[in-house]
Formats: sequence, C-alpha cells, structure tokens
Amino acid sequence: MAWRAWCRAWDTVRWIQDSAGNPHTTTAYHPRNARHSLRIPPGAEPWDSGFLVNVGDRFEVVLSVEGVYDYFCLPHEAGGMVGRIVVGRPGGPGTRPADYFTEQPGTRDWLPVPDAARRSFPAVDLILRQRVVRHAGPF
Repeated sequence: MAWRAWCRAWDTVRWIQDSAGNPHTTTAYHPRNARHSLRIPPGAEPWDSGFLVNVGDRFEVVLSVEGVYDYFCLPHEAGGMVGRIVVGRPGGPGTRPADYFTEQPGTRDWLPVPDAARRSFPAVDLILRQRVVRHAGPF
C-alpha cells in the first residue's frame, strides 16, 4: 500500500520497511538523484534513503519548504511505485505536467517520469481534501 499525505513545513516524514524480501527506497525526484527530473520545490533538499531491506529499516526526512514533493522507489518506479506529499500550500514543479522541463536549458539529460508513475500520482486537490490518500496498487 502506498500513501500520499499533507503535512506542515518542518514536519518529519518517516518511511518504515514493513515486509521482508523486497527492498525499497524513497528517493526524491531531483537531478542529483540519478538525473531524475525536478519534482520537489526549489530550495528543498533532495533525499535518497538507499535500500530499505530488513523489516523495521527506516528513513526519515524533515520537509522544510512548502510545496509538492514527488518521490519514487528506485527498483519499482517503472511499475508506478511513487508517492506525493504536499507540504503546506501546493506549489513548485510537482504541480506541473511531468514533461514541463523539456526544451528548457540545462535539462536535456534529465530522465522523464515513467508512464506508470505518472498515472500513479494522485491529484494535489485530492490530497488537500483527504489529507491521506491510500492506494492499494500492485505494491
């Protein structure tokens, strides 16, 4: 089950590995993370948990800049394992179409968001209404 949520600036977000045998990551969409396109607010620090392998492995990050944060699981991104967090008021690249950066200077080597991942992101307004959106997808 994947989740997407709303929180306040400076809240801590924590991911906990709850199943054995299938490693996951939580990795911000950012060019510093293997040239992925930018989908977190300008000025926000990108993160990459590395592989969470064992039950109970955890990773946490403090999100200090308001906006939309899109993230992915490195081994499962192509299958649509992604998440979205809205911190305070929505804004930034996460509110734009997934291909917004094409034709912009300095973005030629950025990787696009895979189609399955694009389809998995919930609408920002749904997150704002429900605060937590649970998704019982293939993961």
